[in-house]
Amino acid sequence: MGLLERCNEFFKTSNLYEVLGIDKEATEAEIRRGYYKVSLSVHPDRAPEDPLATEKFQVLGKLYAVLSDKEQRVVYDEQGVVDEESDVLSQDRSWEEYWRLLFPKFTMKDIVEFEKKYKDSDEEREDLIKLYVKHEGDLDAITASALCYTQEDEPRLCSIIQDAIQNGEVEAFPAFTKESDKKKRSRRKRADRERQEAEEMQKEMGLGNEDDSLEMMLKQRQKSREQSFNGLLSDLEAKYCKPSGKSQKAKRGKK
Repeated sequence: MGLLERCNEFFKTSNLYEVLGIDKEATEAEIRRGYYKVSLSVHPDRAPEDPLATEKFQVLGKLYAVLSDKEQRVVYDEQGVVDEESDVLSQDRSWEEYWRLLFPKFTMKDIVEFEKKYKDSDEEREDLIKLYVKHEGDLDAITASALCYTQEDEPRLCSIIQDAIQNGEVEAFPAFTKESDKKKRSRRKRADRERQEAEEMQKEMGLGNEDDSLEMMLKQRQKSREQSFNGLLSDLEAKYCKPSGKSQKAKRGKK
């Protein structure tokens, strides 16, 4: 059975882009992120109750290998077929190792250092404006998706968005400019509840230093936001992890 048939069997569609939840015009970064998000849900370590998890994971690895290879992607886009005999699919490869080369784990030290550099940077502003436009000013959705966000950051983020509106950079969506006090209070209560739960987890586990506190906060946030972006750690891995030198050399060797 070929890759397209396997996709249809496991993911109810033979369209490679639909499997990853992206458009045909997706950039390389968007393809990578889509692969990361879907593969997390079927990773054998994260879905031990699914007897088909390993097979699904392998199918996703092959799918990503096709879409991330320029020549293979052109063939698929133009003809709707996958060359099953190509080096991309026929070579004997450990898809678990391939995945780990693409997405090495971040440590808590990495998170702390990144957060210091990211906040108030041009990159954060660019990401925030994109989220504002995507969610049409809905602060609940924006703050749930923003990297490194805490409730204390809301006034600062709102100020960034307000400046962009005044500069004519983005549209003034009513969801942002006319947000009700009730919705604001609800968001604050939710943030306070998450912080309290994280602190309780920290006490139960006997943790006390700054890194431990951050880790508890991240775990609690990941639990509450898993339906959207799988938490801060997942966002950072998908956005910033680059293929190792080993995988890049493999690509050069194929050329």
